[in-house]
Amino acid sequence: MKMKNKARLICQVSAAAALVLAGNAMADEAFSSDSRWMTGDWGGERTRLIEQGIDIKMDYVGEVGGNLHGGFNDDKTARYADQFGLGAALDLEKLFGWDNTQAKIQLTNRNGENISNDRIGDPRAGTLSSSQEVYGRGHMVRLTQLWIQHQFFDNKLDVKAGYFGEGEDFNTFPCEFQNLAFCGSQVGNWATNIWYNWPVSQAAIRVKYHINDELYAQIGAYNQNTSQLEHGNGFKLSGSGTNGTVLPVELVWSPKVNNLPGEYRVGYYKSTANADDVLKDDNGQDAATTGNPYRVHDSKHGYWFVAQQQLTSHNGDASRGLNIAANATFHDKDTNFIDNYQSLMFVYKGPFDARPKDDVGIGFARIHVNDDVKKNAELTNVANGVSEYDNPLFSPIRETEYNYEINYGFHVTNWLTVRPNLQYVTHPGGVDEVDNALVAGLKIQSVF
Repeated sequence: MKMKNKARLICQVSAAAALVLAGNAMADEAFSSDSRWMTGDWGGERTRLIEQGIDIKMDYVGEVGGNLHGGFNDDKTARYADQFGLGAALDLEKLFGWDNTQAKIQLTNRNGENISNDRIGDPRAGTLSSSQEVYGRGHMVRLTQLWIQHQFFDNKLDVKAGYFGEGEDFNTFPCEFQNLAFCGSQVGNWATNIWYNWPVSQAAIRVKYHINDELYAQIGAYNQNTSQLEHGNGFKLSGSGTNGTVLPVELVWSPKVNNLPGEYRVGYYKSTANADDVLKDDNGQDAATTGNPYRVHDSKHGYWFVAQQQLTSHNGDASRGLNIAANATFHDKDTNFIDNYQSLMFVYKGPFDARPKDDVGIGFARIHVNDDVKKNAELTNVANGVSEYDNPLFSPIRETEYNYEINYGFHVTNWLTVRPNLQYVTHPGGVDEVDNALVAGLKIQSVF
């Protein structure tokens, strides 16, 4: 009897294992809702590549923005912008036996139009944020990442070098919203013409040191080169056109509060490139009045704070619960168009038991234009003899723009999230004469 029981148990375990394997195989088929990728595991080949050290990355982001009410032009329309990504993350220890070494290559292609440019904002001033964050940096293919990374001294020291942007490592922030004011590294959005976020890459090096398990410090050097932004320069690797270097430093603390994760960042950046004053000439007079060239400064700088903290779990499940995040950046008032920005966001992950992987978010942001920029516009209008807002020569007076967004992320499958949203923009572009705008959005995120 014992032998029969053992045989029966072995058969039952084998049958269960076969069912699990069969389920996993089905889960990794193309278009399976449980697969990590839309195209599936390619008959197991994708998993074999990962085990060998090659993780193929293919993804897509598409965003719709439609003006429902208000804005500069209330003629109703909708605009679509998108981004395709293709790349590979490489484990060089598995591939070549190089201990503690990784590499990555990433290409991106952006296309489409932005509802903010001419419907929400006055085209003479634009908007400060964007209702479609994926829009920008030209309709072209770019080399976004090409780097190698190595850890030294039991992983305490981490060095990364190659071509990448500041926002990958400094002032990093997730993108769970569609409005730009709540998405990604915010310093790059407001540090005018020096800090380039995704998808633009720069020659760079970043050095990180882990002080302990919760705290690390890092410093970087990034080639500041405005020619990288030009159409057709998406694969430019030469240093021609270099303006200077952006030097960020940052301290990052990642504590557990009531066993829930948090991350707190404080950082500072300095650009060594020349930067024009936004108001004064070399004599300290108002350049818009004297007609003389604007004063040139030998650098510009700013600093930032980021806080993210999970506040609750859902019935003991730490993958669900309420998260809060706050961002603030401050910039050189002599040279920068925006002098300060703040935002606050709440995201609840897994709000319903029937939809445990969905999320709902709400965000508030304030973007303030440098008072000297406002004064310069006023003086420019006086110098040009114009005072009426409707005059095409009038330079709009910009002060503060406020952005709000509420969204719901439907986790349709493991490889597809659809995020409808509503956005409200107060004083688009910081221009009081432009009506407040209501925007309907839809963000689609997919992993191929």
